[in-house]
Amino acid sequence: MKFLKIILFFILTQTLFAERMEITSAFMEAGDNEIRFIGNTKIKIDDSWLHADKVIVYLDENNETKMYEATGLVNFEIKNEKHSFKGRANKVIYDKWRSLYVLRGKAVIDSKDFLIKRHVKGDEITLNMMTGRMNVKGGPIDTKFFIKLHDFKRAFGL
Repeated sequence: MKFLKIILFFILTQTLFAERMEITSAFMEAGDNEIRFIGNTKIKIDDSWLHADKVIVYLDENNETKMYEATGLVNFEIKNEKHSFKGRANKVIYDKWRSLYVLRGKAVIDSKDFLIKRHVKGDEITLNMMTGRMNVKGGPIDTKFFIKLHDFKRAFGL
């Protein structure tokens, strides 16, 4: 079993951008092109993390991660060099090739990019990590923008 975990670790850590993905869970089962992690599942990639009840990692023909799907109560903090997002949803799907997150069911995202803080709620939120843009669908939508005026003035020389 330990040998299988080591092989699985190397398969999951070979990603397009040489990121290191670390996954822990109570139980794991592997299929042809997917690996299921069940029970208290935690994913860590660099400074980003995700916690869920269950995660399915889908692999391409080269056994590299192409996407994952997290279900149950999903909490996360996602960061890259430009953006930082924290939130929760009932389901989170991540498409690695498009750097796109889809949050479904009671989705909430808080972000703090540069001077702008955002708080977004909806039934489905699509988050593009390359641009930082969000599309919100359905349900009661509550979007708020907060800007500290003294920081805004200082940043723009006002």
